[in-house]
Formats: sequence, C-alpha cells, structure tokens
Amino acid sequence: MTERGGTPALQVSDLNVYYGQSHALQGVNLTLDHGVLSVVGRNGMGKTTLCKAIMGLEPTRSGAISFHGQSLAGMAPADIARLGIGYVPQGRRLWKSLTVDEHLKLVATRGGQWTPERIYGVFPRLAERKSNGGAQLSGGEQQMLAIGRALLLNPRLLVMDEPTEGLAPVIVNQVAEMLVRLGQEGDIDVLVIEQNIGVACSVAEQVAIMVNGKVNRVMDAGVLASDRDLQQALLGVGRHAHDETPDDAETSATTAPDASPRARRIYLSNPKQPTRWSRPVPASIIAQSARTVTDVAGPEVRSTTPTASRAGVIYVCGTLDTKAAELRYMRDIIKDHGLRVALVDLSTSGKPSGADITPNAVAGFHPRGSTGVFTGDRGTAVAGMTVAFERWMLQRTDVAGLLAAGGSGGTALVAPAFRVPPVGVPKLIVSTVASGNTEQYVGPSDITMMHSVADVQGINSITREVLSNAAHAVAGMAQARQKAHVADDKPAVGLTMFGVTTPCVQAVVAQLDSDYDCLVFHATGTGGRAMEKLLTSGMLNAVVDLTTTEVCDMVAGGVFAADDTRFDAMAASNQPYIGTCGALDMVNFNAPDTVPERYRGRLFYEHNPQITLMRTTPDENAEMGRFIGAKLNAMNGVVRFFMPEGGVSALDAPGQPFWDPAADKALFDALESTVRQTANRQLVRVPHNINDPAFSDLVVKTFRSFHTRPTQTARRA
Repeated sequence: MTERGGTPALQVSDLNVYYGQSHALQGVNLTLDHGVLSVVGRNGMGKTTLCKAIMGLEPTRSGAISFHGQSLAGMAPADIARLGIGYVPQGRRLWKSLTVDEHLKLVATRGGQWTPERIYGVFPRLAERKSNGGAQLSGGEQQMLAIGRALLLNPRLLVMDEPTEGLAPVIVNQVAEMLVRLGQEGDIDVLVIEQNIGVACSVAEQVAIMVNGKVNRVMDAGVLASDRDLQQALLGVGRHAHDETPDDAETSATTAPDASPRARRIYLSNPKQPTRWSRPVPASIIAQSARTVTDVAGPEVRSTTPTASRAGVIYVCGTLDTKAAELRYMRDIIKDHGLRVALVDLSTSGKPSGADITPNAVAGFHPRGSTGVFTGDRGTAVAGMTVAFERWMLQRTDVAGLLAAGGSGGTALVAPAFRVPPVGVPKLIVSTVASGNTEQYVGPSDITMMHSVADVQGINSITREVLSNAAHAVAGMAQARQKAHVADDKPAVGLTMFGVTTPCVQAVVAQLDSDYDCLVFHATGTGGRAMEKLLTSGMLNAVVDLTTTEVCDMVAGGVFAADDTRFDAMAASNQPYIGTCGALDMVNFNAPDTVPERYRGRLFYEHNPQITLMRTTPDENAEMGRFIGAKLNAMNGVVRFFMPEGGVSALDAPGQPFWDPAADKALFDALESTVRQTANRQLVRVPHNINDPAFSDLVVKTFRSFHTRPTQTARRA
C-alpha cells in the first residue's frame, strides 16, 4: 500500500453492518492510501460484506465510506460504479447467454485506457474464446472475464472479492502477476479480498486481517508470509499434515544482520475460534494471555521491483545443512572488509538454522507459503525453494552483492534469484559446473561463475584458495561500487544487431549517438534476453529492435534461439516499441556437419567456417509472423513494426543468395493477419531493404517522434 500523500483512495471509518440481529461488521476501520491492499480472514469474518457495503449492495447501520474524499453514503451501486469503483464479485456473476466479446463490449467505455483489445492482450485465452458464452468457460476463464469486465469501466479503484478462488495454480499466478502490475503502474488502486495467504502477501505490501467482523490489525505482508505461527493464530492456516518442518525451526520474519533485539507483547485476540456471532473477548482476558517475545528488527520488505543498494548488504547464499563451513568461511572474509554481510540459508531438510535469513523466512515467499517448500520430498522441496528464493530476491531493496557456492544442485537453486538484481550488482557463484556450458545458469545476466576445481565439500588446500578468491572478489566489487562515479548523462537506448543488419544499425546509431547512449546487442539468443533484462531493470530508456532473427532459431531449432518470453519485457514496460523483421530470413547452425539431417537439401550460406546459415521457408516465416504478431498484440504502448519489402537482411536482396520475395510475403501476410492494428499499434510496409539509408532514416524519424530530444539540462537531471 504505497503512500503518496493526499486524500486516501478508500477510507472506511467505524463501519457497522447488520443482518437482522447479527452484527456482521463491527466498527471496521480501514484505509487504502494508494496501490494494493490485501484483506484476509477466515470464512464468515465479514470480508464479502465489506465489499458489498463499499459498492452500496448492503445497507450500513452507521459509519462512513469515502472514495478520494467523497462520501458514498446513500449512493446507488450504479452511481458508485460510475464514480470510478470497479467490482469483481465472488462467484464471477457472468451472463450465460452472452459471449465473451459481448460481455466486454457491453461495458466498454470510450476514451479509456482499458479497451477490449487490451483485455485480450492481458488475457490471450479470452481472445481464443471470444465467441463462447459465459456458461461455456472454465472457472479460470470466467474469472479472467469478470476481471476484464471490471477493468473496462476504467476504474480508479478496483474491489476484488476472492479473485483466485477455485482457480488452477497457473491461473492464480497469472492473476497475481496482473495485480502486481496494476499496483506498479499506479493508475488503479486495488482492494483485494483473498484467502490465499501466498497471493495476498505477494501482491500487496500491507495486509489487513479481519477477525470477528473487525479489522484486527494491518501488518507487513512479508512478516505475515514468513511467520506460520502468526498465520495459525490469526487465520487458522499455516501448518498442515504434510508439513514436516520441526517445531523448533525458526519462523521469524526476514531480518538483517547486526540488528538490535527488541521485546514485544503478543496478544491473541481470540483464544477460541470465533464466528460471526461471537461476543468480543474482554480486554482483561486478552492481556492476561499475552506473551512476551524478543525478536530482531529487520528491514521492511516493501518493494515488488528489484533494486540495488551500493551501501547495502552482501548476501552469502546456500544450503547451510551441507555447506555451512564453506559459506561461513566466505562470510567472515567479507566481514573483515568492513562490509555488511548476511547468511541466507536455503536448506530444505528442516534442520534448525543459525543463519541471518532462515529457510522459513525465504520459504514464506512461495505462492503457497512454506508448505509449498517443505513437502517431505527432496525434489519438490528444492524446486519450491528455488521459486521462493527468486520471489524473496524480487522484494529486496538492499542488495550490494551476492555470493554462493555449491555443486550443480546448489548452482541451479540460486541462479534464478541471482539473475534478478540489475546489471552491475556483483553476483558470483563458485560452482563445480562452472567449467562447462553455463548459459542455463547465467542467462542474460552478469553472473560471474568461478570453477571450484575440487568439490565444494569442506575447507581444504584447494577450496580455501578458491573460496577466498571469490569472497575477496565480491568484496572488492562491492567496495568499488560504493565509491562515487560519474554516470553517463545520456539516456540509454538498446538496439539489436546481426552481421547482416550492421549497416542499418550503424546508420541509426550515427544519428542518435549525440543524444543517446546507444547499447548494441548481438542477436545470438542471449543478446536479446540481455537487452530485455536491462529494460526490466530500468537501465534502458528505449528500445530499437532492428534484429529479431532469434525467433528464426527458436522456430527451426537453430543455435541462437530466443525463448517464448521474447518481447515480453517490452510489453511489460508499456514504453513505445520500434521493431522490424531484421534477419528473419536465416536460421543459424554451427559448422556444416552440425546441420540436422532433416534439413539436407535446403538453401545454405557459409557465413564463416563455424557458422552456417539456412534460408527460411514460407511456412517457417508464416509461423514466425504469427508468433511476433501475438507478442505485438500484448503491447499496450505505442508500437511501430516495420516490414522492409526490399529484403530483411544483406543476403535477402535482389541478386543475393537469400532473396526470396515469396518467403518474405508469407512473413508479412502472417503479421498483418495476426496483429490487431490500431492507432497506436501499426505495421508499416517500407519499399526498401533493411540496410538502405532510407529505411534507417525512417526508423530514426519515428524514434524521435516518440522520444523528445533530451536537452543538456535534462540529461544532467
């Protein structure tokens, strides 16, 4: 729940609602300043009644509800909706006789940011089912439609009652990611009523807990997610029959090293499980049953966007149940440099941990809470901890460096989380697999892999040298980042290039270089992912995607393949996107004898002795066009995608080996039949080869129409 100052988006004050003689809401007080606020509680605690009261669907006996300072008292539900409050009710409430498209068009408003087209981009499954009736949809599809219907009112506040109830895990994750996106974009504030603790804590910074018709407390989502005892006390959830974590395992919230201890009183507001009709427990009984605990004050987990801190904490990560000596050895070296350092224990054995960040604290970030990690099965437990650790890392705002050591399993466990912090944050893994192919671990990030030489098993004459070098290296990198440095004052632009699109890229860079820091990425699979990683990290201000050739290798099995997340970072950024069909005429293989047998007889070109190029066919081009088109449909920012009719590469030109107008036509036709073109999303046919000066001039002209030329003052700012 981000505080921006000013009038709260939603203010509920001393609200009382009765059903006959039953007192359903008993003096509820709740404030949503801005962003996302989750409300959790057992069944029958008044959560749905609160939603209905806000929407005017349930009369209130006393109290006040205000929306951006305007009282909702006495207003009809339709008037409340017109005021700017959208409602996703429990049970979806769809019309069986209306199709998906009719549902959306019925409520769509003109001129708003949310349109049926954008809903289809957010929920592609709805686009596939747009002609199906409300009764012909699965539970997940119905929930997508209910959410889409509410968003089409372009509300300023969205009230969602149990949005993930009864949904499959993959749909739950999709809904949760959408809620996080809404909170980050800041245009819509969201009140989420949710029983799934994992979802409630992952989408909001603050969680309100309802007990017996009242808001018992509002607390930090990270603390609730990691404290199973608190979940059990307040909500009756947290520990299940299949959870084999020992009772003495630590369940405290994430803490920072060297924090001073403090004593606090823990009050159990309901010694007996309450119902809606339970009488309030006398304060004297609550006070008598309170207990005193001493915990460690740690940094609050409040951000869903990973950031780095030059003067933050270096986290030494691994499984202390098997690598305690090695990890503590490296931690002590870093501490000797005078740097803040913390041990993160990722063990899944359930053994007591002496780490600064315990396994339970990390496991609480799993979508299903700690029960999604401590399953009793080693394989699923490690997989669950991998997910939880990555989500834990996404919340950190104090990462000054990362260090880990382990074998193949330990490397795979930490690598996804290590890829989260921005480029420039020191990340080093001492690994037994560092001398082989490390792409699956490093990906598009700047992780440094150091070969352990000997197995990471105890401190000996070899591991002592290797681990010491690793610890000193991370400490040195972190110390260097703490020193003041002069940053480039020009905004950064990412461009993709291949040898056969080099003239185009060079011409564009030549025209932009005086105003922008042009970063060129070689489109070799990891190049595209690296560019999108920087965009996600906020280190790129714009993208000019001139070479999308990695899609060819993904479709035909080449060696420089993208994955199915290509273009997703651009869609998530909502920035203007300029792209083209650069080098979509070729698939890359290594030496000629590595070309798969099924491609014998195709048209090849030997780029060099190590790289063999294969011309794509009309069928392959059509498949690529459909893939790229679907990705463009998911983009909500301004899109201009150029189709050079004179050829998509230096080899695809009249008189050149790969000149094939029929294959290019199949690509362009597939794009035009797939992309839903609007005023903002346009395909542009250009009668030039991609490397012609007229083409690069058009790209630069389009770029400058979307991006104001930075002044010297603006650059310094």
